[in-house]
Amino acid sequence: MSSIKIFAVHVHNCVSETKINESSFKHSINNSQLQQPSLDLITTDKAQRMAEFFSFLGDANRLRILSLLATEELCVRDLAHVLEMSESAVSHQLRNLRAMRLVSYRKQGRNVFYSLHDSHVLHLYQAVAEHLDEE
Repeated sequence: MSSIKIFAVHVHNCVSETKINESSFKHSINNSQLQQPSLDLITTDKAQRMAEFFSFLGDANRLRILSLLATEELCVRDLAHVLEMSESAVSHQLRNLRAMRLVSYRKQGRNVFYSLHDSHVLHLYQAVAEHLDEE
């Protein structure tokens, strides 16, 4: 038998096997009780808001502030000292963090103390930090 005929027979057999496998696959799918996967696709609007949120967190100074507030409540003066930034610059970042509901504040006399807004912010910070520490 020539090599061309052998090749043609081989191709024909492969095509036949493929058709059988496809039809038996379709048959098994139709006869089984497959459940549709739950597709929780977020809306375009929510995806846009999330992208803006993550973009907002792309600032190193904001993340440094969050890292300090993840451990304790601090005032602007203490944050500025530890971060080696001006109080004005820290206040500006805190104002932005408050607007995004990432930090909260409380007044005690003339001092204003900042902390993370809620446990979601802490968990988000911790999850990203742990992810980056993985090898």
